[in-house]
Amino acid sequence: MANQLSELLDAWYPERDSCEWVLGTVYKTEGPCYRKAGAMMLFNSLGQQFGMLSGGCLESDIQVHARKVMQTGQALTLCYDGSDEDDLSFQLGIGCGGTVYIMLHPVNAGNGYQQLDRLHGALRKQGSGIYRQPIPDGRELPVAEFKADSVSKILDQPRIVEQQRVNWLEARVEPEPHLLVVGGGIDARPVVAMAKTLGWQVSVWDPRPANARPEFFMAADSLLRCPVEALPEYVRQHRVSAVVLMSHNITMDATALMHLNGTGLGYMALLGPLNRKAQVLQRARLSEAELKQPLSGPAGFDIGGELPESIALSILSECHAVLHKSVQQARPKGLAA
Repeated sequence: MANQLSELLDAWYPERDSCEWVLGTVYKTEGPCYRKAGAMMLFNSLGQQFGMLSGGCLESDIQVHARKVMQTGQALTLCYDGSDEDDLSFQLGIGCGGTVYIMLHPVNAGNGYQQLDRLHGALRKQGSGIYRQPIPDGRELPVAEFKADSVSKILDQPRIVEQQRVNWLEARVEPEPHLLVVGGGIDARPVVAMAKTLGWQVSVWDPRPANARPEFFMAADSLLRCPVEALPEYVRQHRVSAVVLMSHNITMDATALMHLNGTGLGYMALLGPLNRKAQVLQRARLSEAELKQPLSGPAGFDIGGELPESIALSILSECHAVLHKSVQQARPKGLAA
């Protein structure tokens, strides 16, 4: 099941007029909850569900209410209290113990698709913005709004704001991470496969004819064989957010590092031990202090793995944590914060 918002909208967009749709959104939580405010899910009149609003406990009941929204055309709110033994969510076995508040909005041409078509178009172009939904209160309310611009970076967390006696949920919407893998060897395959399972966009660059063969990287979004000098423009144009250097060739890794340094990446990592990192930096004619962004080397968290799959897990775990600001990537000595 795909859970990235862009994948939900990719499934919805071509079928937006072929059946009835309802958008479900978590607008508030109290206590521990599986999904937080801003999480979205789509339901249709064929009984299909895209995404999730809980750990799988509530979706069937939410689908029942979504059918009511389809029948009446009226938005509504739901509350599931996992701490109340008399509440349905407790009876359904929700294990978090928190309270989750959900709103359901009909999505159709008559209400401008709740601006999901504009949101879909922005995400397709790796754009971001603020998505605003009115919280239903029994009155006739305006439709959702989407503003695609850099103001999205101001809003760190979803919030509820009141404007003209209407409560709105405002949430920042950003595309999924875009990972560039430098090197198309055997150990790059699980990195690509695992990143795609996460719903990320993945590009692989390797100009060597024997590497990055299409039959081994069918899940990759792009296989690149362009000159290394073209990588900085590709990173900027396609909004690449993370790079892993794993070509197993010191010169190739060094050249890529030299050209990618300073391209505004959120995460950059180099496969191999510390002495190899020193060799790559020397070949790139870069010191630690001259790096414009932190370089993880060895790449990934130390989880005690040796096989390619374990190494891929460690690299993507660190990458995920850094991009989502759960941890701060170690900064080279002399690199300003």
